[in-house]
Parts: sequence; C-alpha cells; structure tokens
Amino acid sequence: MDWLLIDVLGKPAWMWAVFLASVLLLVLFDLGVLHKKGEEIGVRQSLRLSGFYIGAACLFGLWLWYELGSHSAMLYFTGFFIEKSLSLDNIFVISLIFSFFAIPRAFQHRVLFWGILGVLFLRGVMIVVGAQVVANYAWTLQVFAAFLIFTGIKMLMPEGEEKDLADSKIIAFLRRVMRVTPNLHEEKFFVRAPNPSNPTQMVWWATPLFLTLCMVELSDVIFAVDSVPAIFSITSDPFIVFTSNIFAILGLRALYFALSAMVDRFHYLKYALAMVLVFIGSKVFIAEYMLDGHIPPALSLFVTFGTLAAGVFYSMYKTRQEIPRTFS
Repeated sequence: MDWLLIDVLGKPAWMWAVFLASVLLLVLFDLGVLHKKGEEIGVRQSLRLSGFYIGAACLFGLWLWYELGSHSAMLYFTGFFIEKSLSLDNIFVISLIFSFFAIPRAFQHRVLFWGILGVLFLRGVMIVVGAQVVANYAWTLQVFAAFLIFTGIKMLMPEGEEKDLADSKIIAFLRRVMRVTPNLHEEKFFVRAPNPSNPTQMVWWATPLFLTLCMVELSDVIFAVDSVPAIFSITSDPFIVFTSNIFAILGLRALYFALSAMVDRFHYLKYALAMVLVFIGSKVFIAEYMLDGHIPPALSLFVTFGTLAAGVFYSMYKTRQEIPRTFS
C-alpha cells in the first residue's frame, strides 16, 4: 500500500483517491438512483438535489479543514463559491442553447449529464496544464490577475447586442462535417438512417441532441477561460484548485433546472461577480507588491461570499415581482 503515500501534484495519492471516490459515488448516485430513467426534473426537485450537492461539497471542505488546516479549507471554499457563481452565466448560455435546438426539458438532463462528464475531463486537463505553467513560470499569475481585472471591468460595461445562435459559424461547421437529422430521435445522440446519395445504404446520423451537447461542451471551455485563472489567482495548489472546481461543476446539472426557470431574477449578480473578479485580480498585485505575498484566506472568503451574497439578495429584492409561477 506504499503507493497511497506517493506524492501526486503536491498531495499524497490517498487524498486524491478519497476525492475521486467521492466524485464517482456522486456521479453513480445521480445516474443510477435519481435519474435511472429519463424524466423532466421539476424546480423543487432541482433545488433539493442542488442542496444535496452543496452539502457534499461543504462536507468535503470540512474534511480538508481536518486534514490540511483552516488555510487550505478557506481557499477551497473561496474557489468553490467563485466557480459556483461563474456557473450562473454558463447556465444562462445553456438555456439559450436548449431553446435554440428546441430540446424538451425531459431530454435536457441527458445532455447535461454527459456534458458535465466531458466538462470534468476538460477542466481537469486545463487545471493540470495551468498548474504546471504556474509552477514553472510564476509571472503567469500576474497575467491571470490582469486578465481577471480586465474581464471584471468589461462585465461592468453596458451589454452589446446579443448574438443569435442561428448565425453561429460553429453550428454551421458541425452541420457541414456531420450528417444531422432534421428532428430529434428521443434521447439518442446518433441514429442509423438511409444515405441521401444512396437510399439503400444505412449510415450514422447525428441528432440535434448531439449538436446541443457539442455546444454545451464548447460553452464550458469558453467559461473556463475566466474560472481557471480566477482559482489560480486564489491558490496555486493543484489539489485545492481541482477539488473546488469539480465539486462546483458536479452540482451544475441539478442547479440548471432550478435557475433556468428564474435566471432573469439574478440580473445584478453579474455586477457582484464582476467586482469579485476585480478584487481577486487586484489582490494578486497587492499581495505581491504591498503585503509581502500574503493576504489572509479568511479575508478573501469573506469579501467573495459577502459580495456574491449581496448580489443575490439585491437581485431577488429588485425582481421580487417576477417569482416563477410553477415550482413543481
């Protein structure tokens, strides 16, 4: 059992094993128990499931507190809250994608499940690469910080005209390189159908559900451009970066069905998130040039959580007349 003590990215292998086992159990629980059959997920069920995932993430954070101390736990919770908040913008984009492809709610959970599995892999690759870059080129942290400040300021600016997915070059490219059926085929990503140039030949066709999955994966890659630098600006510990990101992403599918019904109520959260990104980017420079490289994690967590909570409560207050009609 000596392999359990092998150092893997700064932590013993057994800690990674505990984390991966936790993730696997959550995924199997979601797939095998909660949604063994395709079904539409109501808002109330979505909120309960979201609470379950958040509870699991908090328990893991308490375990980190016990094993690694309060410093690491504070960094974990800060990263978790930031990633969870950045997911709200991602949820809005996913909602637009589902609307564009006219995906019924009963089929959306399948796209989200496989989409999130893909996200876990892609995010893992990005974090491992990012950790190596930061370890070998420390100055990249300041590049990340400057990017976050720029992104936060940009988010505070008035929005331009929204782009129509019908004009998406990516969707046009996917339709050009793949045979795509005009209609959905229940929850299938691929079906066999006659070849238009040779009707006697049966060939594989992608369905609009698969195009939806591709766009969901792409949207996460785009959003990871913000979230990965954000967490690395908080800590360069690969274990904390990876676990906080993954636990936040795991609950994204459950959270989607609740927030997609009332995403318009969180309009002002965007501005709170922009301020958090500016704060995180700024503290890298402040810590480097003014505070000898140290800002208490508790302060970062307090500012992050307080700002995001204020954004949520103010949004809910300003849009209190827009409560969704159905909480089935």
